[in-house]
Amino acid sequence: MNPMRKGRFALVWALMALVCGAAQAALQVTDDNGVVVNFERAPQRIVSLLPSLSETVCELGQCARLVGVDRYSTYPASLTKLPQVGGGLDPNIEQIVALRPDVVLMATSSRAGERLRALGLKVVALEPKTHADVQRVMLKIGQLLDVPDAQRIWRAIDAAVMAAAQSLPAGVRGTRVYFEVNPGPYAAGEGSFIGETLTRLGAKNIVPASLGPFPKLNPEYIVRADPDLIMIGQRSVDGMAQRPGWMSMRAMRGQHLCVFTTDESDTLVRPGPRMAEGARLMARCLGERAPGGKASKGPAR
Repeated sequence: MNPMRKGRFALVWALMALVCGAAQAALQVTDDNGVVVNFERAPQRIVSLLPSLSETVCELGQCARLVGVDRYSTYPASLTKLPQVGGGLDPNIEQIVALRPDVVLMATSSRAGERLRALGLKVVALEPKTHADVQRVMLKIGQLLDVPDAQRIWRAIDAAVMAAAQSLPAGVRGTRVYFEVNPGPYAAGEGSFIGETLTRLGAKNIVPASLGPFPKLNPEYIVRADPDLIMIGQRSVDGMAQRPGWMSMRAMRGQHLCVFTTDESDTLVRPGPRMAEGARLMARCLGERAPGGKASKGPAR
């Protein structure tokens, strides 16, 4: 074969290889662990091991693609009818494999990713922790599922958070807030997505970003900080009055306290599309129970 003809064959094979490569990786996603995952097409069968990711899939209008979820994915209610495959940290690997998912969505902190990849499953690890992360993850899942209007959905969520802030009276600005995530006590720090929401609402978090997003606190720290307002879930409120020194705090003395139901707490502590609803819950608490709010007597429930 003469050199010119040989060169043409080489060029044709190179082009064919590029075309085949493009066909095999029609969709490429880089997850939060830096792992590049290739798909021939948008996944149609999804297992989600993190509630915020399950909710994001549904917010994008793709609930029907979920074929399995973790035990904590309970919103929207339709998810409770799906097979539950354990938790994010203790998933049932055999059950996940049996569901034949095109992709498994999980937190970056989950250790199950390597085992699932070794069994031939595609895994995308995403874990939102801040407002910016919620936006990024929504757009990433929108890309993965080929949903073109993910940015529009995010803008609506962000606008709703802004509207919640604008609904508050000027008198509540600067209210010093303690937000307890769960018994421990574990708090929502200034750098967490909950802390970011409080900042946008004009409140002052008593837990600085330097302590981390969700630090475990010595109860004495909270007593010394003496917040104006306490936000706490029903799971934590029992026995709160018996904590040493707590009844001396101004929030407890003045009953500047909001007790969130279990469902409300789930909304508040999940960094996903219900972030706007969480902002409305916190805004209602500030407006009704902060010292400068409309009413300030008795815990809001």
